[in-house]
Amino acid sequence: MSTNRAVLCIAFVTSSMIHSGAQSADFSLSYIGQQIIPSGTLYNGTTIGGLSSIDYVASQNRYVAISDDRGTINPSRYYNLSLSLGQFQRSQTPGNVGVVFNAVTTIQTPSGGSFAANTVDPEGMRFDAARNMLYWSNEGQRSSAGFQNPTVRAMNLDGSYSRDFSVPTRYNPSGSNSGLTAGDKGVYNNLAFESLAISTDGRTLYAATENALAQDSLPSTVGNGSRSRIIAFDIASGASAAEYIYDVAPVVIGPTPSTQFATNGLTDFVAIGDRQFISIERSFAVGAQTPGVSATTNGLPTGNTIRLFYVDARNATDVSLLDSIANQTINSVNKTLLLDLSTLQNDDGSFLALDNIEGITLGPNFNGRESLILVSDNNFGANQFTQFTALQINRVPEPQTYALMLLGVAAFGLTARRRTR
Repeated sequence: MSTNRAVLCIAFVTSSMIHSGAQSADFSLSYIGQQIIPSGTLYNGTTIGGLSSIDYVASQNRYVAISDDRGTINPSRYYNLSLSLGQFQRSQTPGNVGVVFNAVTTIQTPSGGSFAANTVDPEGMRFDAARNMLYWSNEGQRSSAGFQNPTVRAMNLDGSYSRDFSVPTRYNPSGSNSGLTAGDKGVYNNLAFESLAISTDGRTLYAATENALAQDSLPSTVGNGSRSRIIAFDIASGASAAEYIYDVAPVVIGPTPSTQFATNGLTDFVAIGDRQFISIERSFAVGAQTPGVSATTNGLPTGNTIRLFYVDARNATDVSLLDSIANQTINSVNKTLLLDLSTLQNDDGSFLALDNIEGITLGPNFNGRESLILVSDNNFGANQFTQFTALQINRVPEPQTYALMLLGVAAFGLTARRRTR
């Protein structure tokens, strides 16, 4: 092939790369280290645990993390804490040096005061730097103990109520306690608004259900996935807007024995671009363990398989006008696996023992690169632990960069060939 034809071919290929709109990530993730807070650790009269969401407050170089305590151990609350990533370790027994809790704040009801026990289930939280405000989600309830509607709310930094976002009534539970009876609608119990994310332009708040609405599909099991909904809210008005379907995978590894409990769900996500996110899917099954991995705590398998996905909703169908997507043909969001945390190894070759990872945030730069921070909800269990895991974001050149590089190489080759002639 002549050099001129090579230049033309390279230009065509790189132009195709630039304009193809391929839905894939332009980065990879690597393991920095972890730190662990043992279950039962106390701070300022509260038990640290149930951390279901974490968000980085850049102006303070601190983090906020919400506890999903339903008011049965201590009042529902969120923590302010600091993390020193330089002290994180790639070790199975890293300790907790560099994890400092600075403050704890009670989340208040609209009328003031703490929530009564079992009247709220805090799960997601995000800090809005532009408005100096916190947004948080409550899963609600669907059980024999009663039905509670899921909510998304704004609160002031002192925990006082600010306002509600307008959650469509299709999310409110109705029908049977299980949600599995014909005609049931709304969220399944403990599978509702687990996730929150603020758009990169600061105008939109996204919430996502951990699994489907009852009228959309079944919950995730070993044999089938579940069709979660992502819903957008206009931050300025609080009104709901577009909704997209996120297909949660089936349970990754079944329980032992097979009759035991198992679930998989979308537990949190963070916005990284226009309707683009990094999401967590946490698969849990009693006795489950990734093949070949000896990740245990207190001699027991953790049962958790944690996977991170790149999520692109730009070509997904807006289903906000559909109370049910059953028997509908739609485009769900595009998902690309970024990392299975079961593959991560510590410096001694041991595999990373994973607890119930439920929170994610973009963190500060570390060693010149962006960081991604994860936190686990220990369910206040004696055999679980509050785990902070730090990852590094490794950017790869965009297609435009490849195009310029390849064209440069071709041009250099053409020049060299002319000189030779």
